[in-house]
Amino acid sequence: MTSIAVVRKRLGSLVGAPVPGAPEGALSVAPTSEQEAARIMQVASEYRLPVLVRGGGTHQGYGAPVDPVIVLSTHDLQTLDWRPEDLTATVGAGVRVADLEQRLVEGGQTAVLPEDPGEATIGGVIAAGISGHRRLRYGPTRDRVLGMTLVTGDGRIVHAGGTVVKNVSGYDLSRLAVGSFGRLGIITGVSLKLWPRPQSIVTVVGVRPENALEVAYRPFAVLEVDGQGSVVVGGHPAMVKADVDALGGESLPGAVWPVPLESPFRCVLRVPARLTRQAVEHVPPEWNYQAAFGVGEVRMGTEDPDAATLAKMREWAESVGGRLVVEAVPDDLAFDPWGTAPSTVGIQRRLVATFDPAGIANPGRLPGGI
Repeated sequence: MTSIAVVRKRLGSLVGAPVPGAPEGALSVAPTSEQEAARIMQVASEYRLPVLVRGGGTHQGYGAPVDPVIVLSTHDLQTLDWRPEDLTATVGAGVRVADLEQRLVEGGQTAVLPEDPGEATIGGVIAAGISGHRRLRYGPTRDRVLGMTLVTGDGRIVHAGGTVVKNVSGYDLSRLAVGSFGRLGIITGVSLKLWPRPQSIVTVVGVRPENALEVAYRPFAVLEVDGQGSVVVGGHPAMVKADVDALGGESLPGAVWPVPLESPFRCVLRVPARLTRQAVEHVPPEWNYQAAFGVGEVRMGTEDPDAATLAKMREWAESVGGRLVVEAVPDDLAFDPWGTAPSTVGIQRRLVATFDPAGIANPGRLPGGI
């Protein structure tokens, strides 16, 4: 009996119908609890079978592709413990971001996660470290995570951080898992910090981003999309009005966010915030882009990428202490998704080996082929 057949037998009823996007022949599993996820990873680790962790499938283009024997869907991890009085929520990894935000509206709160998430799940957004457009105001994703439950590559259940805002519990392992793309294991649940929804939100268009950063008081976002500048401000109506008056331009009610790029090739330049304009100037004129000023991110997309242009942009980014990261790439383009491995790659390898000794959880997804 082959190892796959043995694993299928040992996992029994946990093996179900194929997960959308799963390679032909891969075993599909959808645990309903951290205990079931732990059992799956214990068996997979024992037989050294690669496991692809899948949420909504919206961030599968990051990193090197995984050739899995097992595809683990977080779809059935659907718990929600919302505590409005504490401004916290503990959420199952499979809960869609859109569904969580819709629920939080009832209490006038928000988790400040990506604004147009599509099918993205809580676990997927946290594992990919996606901050959304409001990072300028609220900081990166890791600052919004209070704690999490993680099932390691060898099936241990780890509770990191806490469920309250003022948590003092030693070194916070949850911050390591944010943006780890599942290499430390499966995020099964996350405790999130919440914020009150602002009383007023206005988008001001037709402004120069650099000027807006000097004028606006704590804006949600200062953006430039294909040459068009905009600023999203929110808070008390009087403060919002003062920002709108100072910014000039045309004001639109509510938050007007860019439509997510859907080009076959997509990448992001990440540079020091003061170099955002220079990063925009490196975008080929025929490409679409969305630049976040004050943050130092420029997302780009094109129908017709070429490796030489990308290599030139990456060379510049790395020369100023930044990176060019590929988010989606056509099959016919060979281009490293991450670029030069960081100087900490050795430390990262040892860290991953501690959580995933057999190297089976989303293998190869991180820089340096980790």
